[in-house]
Amino acid sequence: MAGYPAVRPLSIGLFLVLVVGATAMPARAMTDVRRFREFGVPTPDSSPTWITAGPDGALWFTEAGGDSIGRITTAGDISEFPVPMGSPTEITAGPDGALWFTDQGSNNIGRITTAGEITEFSVPTDRSGLSGITAGPDGNIWFTEYWGNNIGRITTGGDVMEFAIPTADSSPLGITTGPDGNLWFTEVWGNNIGRITPDGAISEFPLAHSISYPSGITTGSDGSVWFAEAGGHRIGRITTEGTIRESPSKATIDPTGITTGSDGNLWFTECGGNAIAEVRLL
Repeated sequence: MAGYPAVRPLSIGLFLVLVVGATAMPARAMTDVRRFREFGVPTPDSSPTWITAGPDGALWFTEAGGDSIGRITTAGDISEFPVPMGSPTEITAGPDGALWFTDQGSNNIGRITTAGEITEFSVPTDRSGLSGITAGPDGNIWFTEYWGNNIGRITTGGDVMEFAIPTADSSPLGITTGPDGNLWFTEVWGNNIGRITPDGAISEFPLAHSISYPSGITTGSDGSVWFAEAGGHRIGRITTEGTIRESPSKATIDPTGITTGSDGNLWFTECGGNAIAEVRLL
């Protein structure tokens, strides 16, 4: 993905963002899929990357190669909104009724309304490698700085604060709000799962395997945090107390970003396939 120097050979496009919701029922395999639909993005080679459910009932996604923010209805109608200054990476629904995204090309945090109006706010650390972003439990937006090795926080008014991660060169990528009222994030090169409180206190939990490349992260329905290991083809689970369990992944589809839509189905981006996909499970 453009914007990340080649000194670290693991491509950001390799990272899987897997949302795993564990329940008391046995896990369902990909063969349980009832319906699968794909909708081609109008802009060629736009590389749709991350996706989130918007406040308007549509799905919103970033186009890293097309320098745009996309919107797709559950019926499959797509609109695109060009980002003036750079290359959008990840996107989340904010507490203010707008969508917020990281803009790797301009090193800004962006905000887009459901009408398509875009505003961007600069980040203090130069060439920080803006990556993951999520709405926090404190009413602010939280994001990761892959090269800056920071976790950032921005208010809906645009005020930014950064918190340095204790492990040097750990390269934070994914971030999510946990069930405990804290933010949880992955450290790709630090091989850790991190936790940061809304006040900025950071704890780190090392993974058992030395080459895991933890990437996407999300909160599951069981009250734990789940993450993908792009280097080990494993799915990990961490409790809010820091206990980690890792299991081999049997997934046959490699999504980049994934979210639950307003229709209750899973929607994900296929970065290499230039498509948005929907999957319905039994």
